[in-house]
Amino acid sequence: MDIFDNKKGGFTIMSGKTDVHGGFGQGVLDLNAVSSVIIDGDEAYIDMGALHAKSTVEKGIKWTTNKEEVPNGKPYWLVWVTVDRNEAGPYYAGATACYMEVDREARRGYKILADHVNRMDYSMKRRIMLSDLGEKEKAALKKLLIENNAAMYENSSEELKQILS
Repeated sequence: MDIFDNKKGGFTIMSGKTDVHGGFGQGVLDLNAVSSVIIDGDEAYIDMGALHAKSTVEKGIKWTTNKEEVPNGKPYWLVWVTVDRNEAGPYYAGATACYMEVDREARRGYKILADHVNRMDYSMKRRIMLSDLGEKEKAALKKLLIENNAAMYENSSEELKQILS
């Protein structure tokens, strides 16, 4: 089964009504097309818990926005991957990377939550923002995307393929 295909149980801020008037806090947020990938060194894997900041890496961690408070932090990348469909079929439409560091022993971590939320939004808007990843992380992400569904990778934009080459 394709892990990025038609996931059930999207997160809905407001259910049932799509004819709501505008204004702050009004509307629907559909995460059915978004998956979260954790990159740990040269390994990438899907961890859907990250959609609610509850990935295996994030559980039990007290977060700070001050990097100095996590001197022994191990670097991780969270990549938001959004899928869509075009005339050729499904493809990876958006991909954005967010940085975090975690010290499991001290149960402390560094991340900028606003950056993670904004990057998820950018992915949902079909943007590619992976330039912060190193070569090893790009290779791990590319391998995961191809192993998950090679046809989706082939249908993806030249921008995505070029960045991950």
